[in-house]
Amino acid sequence: MKLIFFKKSIIIAACLIVTAGVVIGVCCGVAASSVVATVEKVIVIDAGHGGVDAGVYGVESGVRESDINLAIAKQLKGYFTDAGFKVVLTRKDNGGLYGLPTKGFKMRDMKKRKQIIEDCNADMVISIHQNSCPIPSKRGGTAFFDKSSESGKALAEAIQAELNGLEECVKKNSALAGDYYMLKCTDNPSVIVECGFLTNAEDDKLLNSEEYRDKVAYAVFKGAISCFA
Repeated sequence: MKLIFFKKSIIIAACLIVTAGVVIGVCCGVAASSVVATVEKVIVIDAGHGGVDAGVYGVESGVRESDINLAIAKQLKGYFTDAGFKVVLTRKDNGGLYGLPTKGFKMRDMKKRKQIIEDCNADMVISIHQNSCPIPSKRGGTAFFDKSSESGKALAEAIQAELNGLEECVKKNSALAGDYYMLKCTDNPSVIVECGFLTNAEDDKLLNSEEYRDKVAYAVFKGAISCFA
């Protein structure tokens, strides 16, 4: 555990150097590409669902997807904040963003998220969700990107590689193109990360573990910051 914490600290420290606008150096005697952050990068982390919109439920735990989304979003925010990024959460508590739960609340909710993304001029958007499937054996994390966005695809593939690298990953998934509203709120890289399948008993158990949720958040963080290099 101490070794894992040490590795995380090194990566976060490296991010602080990048966001401070310092050029990083030489590796194995060969000059590395210069990485300079000229302005503070803004990351929007979107915890999907909320309020009366619970999303899917854990097949055995009965946990609400919206609660798991928020927990991972907050853990992810901590990593980005510690690394010197400015972070904006679209949803900070268990409530939705739709006002009253009347007809059309879902679209109002999504439009409010889009407004938040536009108002803060997000450099990157990461929307956190949990998946479901009628086939209960389906499991693992999947990153989605808009098919018209090359930067979104690069971000999704970088995050997917980190998710596939988790020791709990029993099957490596591929980043997928998706036609989703949350992927079209900015021209900058945007992804939806379905962290696992709550319809799978093993994933349901893992996602109810704070330790595993932290692993997922850190994997998403590592994949995302690699795109700034």
